[in-house]
Amino acid sequence: MSRLARLCPAFLSHRGFSIGIGDVTPGEGLLRAKESLLSDGYQQCTKFIQQLKDSSLTTQPGCSPEETLEAVILKELSGIRDKAGKACLEELHPSNSPLTMAVCGSKGSFINISQMIACVGQQAISGKRVPNGFEDRSLPHFERHSKTPSAKGFVSNSFYSGLTPTEFFFHTMAGREGLVDTAVKTAETGYMQRRLVKSLEDLCCQYDMTVRSSTGDIIQFSFGGDSLDPVAMEGKDEPVDFQSLLSHVRALHADKQEPSLSSAEVKKETEKMLNSKSFSDCSELFKDKLRKHMESVALKIMENRAKLGCVDVEDQKREDQSNTLALYEVERLTRTQLQIYLDTCRTKYTKALIEPGKTVLLWVLYVHRVSVSRGTQMTLKTFHFAGVASMNITLGVPRIKEIINAAKSISTPIITASLKQDSDQEFARIVKGRIEQTTLGEVSEYIEEVYLPDDCFLLVKLDLDRIALLKLEVDINSICNSLVTSKLKIKPNHLDCHGSSIICIKPSETGRSSMFYVLQHLKQHVPGVVIKGVPSVSRAIIHIDEKGSAKTYKLLVEGNNLRNVMATPGVKGWETTSNNTFEVEKTLGIEAAMTTIMNEIKYTMKSHGMSIDERHVMLLADLMTYKGEVLGITRFGLAKMKESVLMLASFEKTADHLFEAAYFGQKDVVCGVSECIIMGIPINIGSGLFKLLHKAEQAKPVTRPVLFDSPQLHLPGYG
Repeated sequence: MSRLARLCPAFLSHRGFSIGIGDVTPGEGLLRAKESLLSDGYQQCTKFIQQLKDSSLTTQPGCSPEETLEAVILKELSGIRDKAGKACLEELHPSNSPLTMAVCGSKGSFINISQMIACVGQQAISGKRVPNGFEDRSLPHFERHSKTPSAKGFVSNSFYSGLTPTEFFFHTMAGREGLVDTAVKTAETGYMQRRLVKSLEDLCCQYDMTVRSSTGDIIQFSFGGDSLDPVAMEGKDEPVDFQSLLSHVRALHADKQEPSLSSAEVKKETEKMLNSKSFSDCSELFKDKLRKHMESVALKIMENRAKLGCVDVEDQKREDQSNTLALYEVERLTRTQLQIYLDTCRTKYTKALIEPGKTVLLWVLYVHRVSVSRGTQMTLKTFHFAGVASMNITLGVPRIKEIINAAKSISTPIITASLKQDSDQEFARIVKGRIEQTTLGEVSEYIEEVYLPDDCFLLVKLDLDRIALLKLEVDINSICNSLVTSKLKIKPNHLDCHGSSIICIKPSETGRSSMFYVLQHLKQHVPGVVIKGVPSVSRAIIHIDEKGSAKTYKLLVEGNNLRNVMATPGVKGWETTSNNTFEVEKTLGIEAAMTTIMNEIKYTMKSHGMSIDERHVMLLADLMTYKGEVLGITRFGLAKMKESVLMLASFEKTADHLFEAAYFGQKDVVCGVSECIIMGIPINIGSGLFKLLHKAEQAKPVTRPVLFDSPQLHLPGYG
């Protein structure tokens, strides 16, 4: 590697690496492919716009026809850029400089290349197409109410061919948003990192393998549940990459003379070693994973030997298996190889165990660095929730901020409810009707005032067909009951029902207002009376999961009140989750809240292509919940977690903390990181964790005679 590292700069200093216009000049084939892609995409968009005008566009769940049009056009136009990019990459020569840079990962991406050569693509502002800046249009250059791709920010040119004035303007708008996003996000993540550092600085692994704060509060009984150090992980959060290590051992210790083991022998030898004393330090979970891997290896050996026509019996002699057979045995494994492999696995596991005194703060700095460097990815935007165009979900820095602050009301609370009959769409509609808030105005044909010579009342005509279509479990009696229990103070004797669809609501004159004003007040507020559903739920959407040919349905509920949604008939309460930590803690308790914090952080990071070790997320979730309530990493949460005055004063509101401490005579034991730095004392973390006891030579104790033993005090007649 070191020779190669010396060779490459020497080669580049002689030959050089440069990019010219020739590298981004599109060929004839690419231009033709791009033209056909653009014409097909534009035709499709025109078709969608025409469908909207004809009212034949199939609306997506939870969307208005306008929103559906935006979603389908956006999807179509995004596809054009991706396809143009693929065509562009197929045409480029392997020696193309920007392509070399993108492939080797030094700078740039395939999107940059396709924007330079083929097509810049759709410009998005706040995750949508360019909005109207002038009256009913984005720029004065277009017709009013125009929804064509070019009028809404689609840039069909590449940077090579040059942008038109309108395209340039749209591109500037999107560029400005990106710059502002990055600037705001740097400040946000910087402050977030500071709060995290302050809360996690004194956590370290003790000699009993627990993770504790400086005051001795236990945060975790074993770090990450398995006491393994994330730094020593191979592959995906595992201490050993079993398959890679096995291939390595096979290659290094290949002895053709040594007979290979049969599958039964592999299992037997593995079991023998795992139960031996040498593996006593390893956890049962690690042993199980190793056992499963060796079972899969044994299965491969068995299949391979079956192909060779060799019977796999443990006690059978192998004189007939010559060296020729060994050459054909692809999956062969000898006793020596197995021994070395299992020993190496054990060594790697014991090396990966976390050491006492190890701080667990490094990941915060890593996450901060990554999230700042990925400026364009972790943008301050909402994204469409997996496949549902109408349901946005907050992601990126704002979502991480919400989780860490333990916000009681979050911007996009979503409850995911599994159904007891998840393959039946009609059943999903019925359950949706039970959960979603339905008002009287939504199921009424009309609500009119009626004035007669001797009477006046409000006439409500129910739309029974609509009620049946929406699968609502309401009738005229339940609607009357909802009216009586509403805040409008309607009494049962003020309601008259005629048949199954007409309700008359009679106003009652009060001392403060006349009959006319009471009737007007009723007409204004009766349409908003909730007749069915959970009051704090704004809407529910049926989400379809397609796995192959099978379709499963679940409900995405926007709003809070997890308990009511779980208790709704038809919902699997044990498989219903919410992304609101506070709501989960109130309904299911502190352990569930901890799991929610972990899942939400992992989901947000994963959405931006960032991998983060589960043990670190678990530590943060444990820190936020170890007191028995969900505490945010804010100055208020920190004051409940930490007791040290100096530590809190070094964070925020310095004067206030010091004044209060002086006024109430508070004491500080000075054992945390911040306090020790302030006082200039060695920190109790890492090599400062242990104390050396020194056995001193003790002098013999001085014995003094007891007063009553003195002979002078002996009186005559007494012994």
